[in-house]
Amino acid sequence: MLVSNALIGLREGLEAALVVVILIAFLVRTDRRWALPWVWAGVAVAVTLSVALGAALTFGTGRLSFEAQEIVGGVASIVAVVFVTGMVFWMRSAARTISGELKGRLDRAIDVGPLAVALVGFLGVGREGLETAIFFYATTEAAGAGNPQPLLGWVIGLTSAVVLGWLIYKGAVRINLATFFRWTGALLVVVAAGILAYGVHDLQEAGLLPGLTTLAFDVSSLIAPDGWLGNLLKGIFNFSPATTTAQAIVWTLYVGIVLTLFLRPQRTSSPDAPANPAARPSQPSPAV
Repeated sequence: MLVSNALIGLREGLEAALVVVILIAFLVRTDRRWALPWVWAGVAVAVTLSVALGAALTFGTGRLSFEAQEIVGGVASIVAVVFVTGMVFWMRSAARTISGELKGRLDRAIDVGPLAVALVGFLGVGREGLETAIFFYATTEAAGAGNPQPLLGWVIGLTSAVVLGWLIYKGAVRINLATFFRWTGALLVVVAAGILAYGVHDLQEAGLLPGLTTLAFDVSSLIAPDGWLGNLLKGIFNFSPATTTAQAIVWTLYVGIVLTLFLRPQRTSSPDAPANPAARPSQPSPAV
């Protein structure tokens, strides 16, 4: 779970870091430094609420019955997959325009007042924070109690994102956002498929879904669940040597459909655009 959680933490953390970098840089360049504390205040509230939600989900379900814990874990896994799916598709289309959109929102908020400025910072980071909290709970549940790898992976990923965001702000690093979010998004689709399959297994154990004893395959004799290969595959792809038919079906359908749609080339012109590509000015790949 170390590698997959580090990847998720890096992806989610970098999105939030980019939002902060864009907002702070805009205020500094337009000589509106008075609004900086309000942006940071909104960011701080978003981070605090995200941590509180993650803690409540992780530690607040300990007193529940086994069935209730499995239901909460299964639902959280499915919700996390919905969030991450929406996130990867949103960043796929918004990577080219996110900077201008954020600057426009902040410019309008400044005319309204300090609280509106804080709200821009809160909303910009809050969505990633909510996704992170739910995904953290889902991945810790999948890893099992007492396994420190998910937490360590999140710490590595989020810390790397903060450092990378700071380097971007200082101009020491430039990243092609479209390329970065495309390849990390493809990897996240595979990771999310494993989380979805685990969520289905949770709901099967809770008795809400049938087929707990109907296995699509069982390779436990070849890949021991507690062996190095089993732990590696579980850590990266949430692979289980004994996989139920329902898990195998949802994993295959999710990866087949979502990955195909995600990797499909984007249309860059509208139906009314000129047919001759040379008639349009070329647009360089975005970089921060």
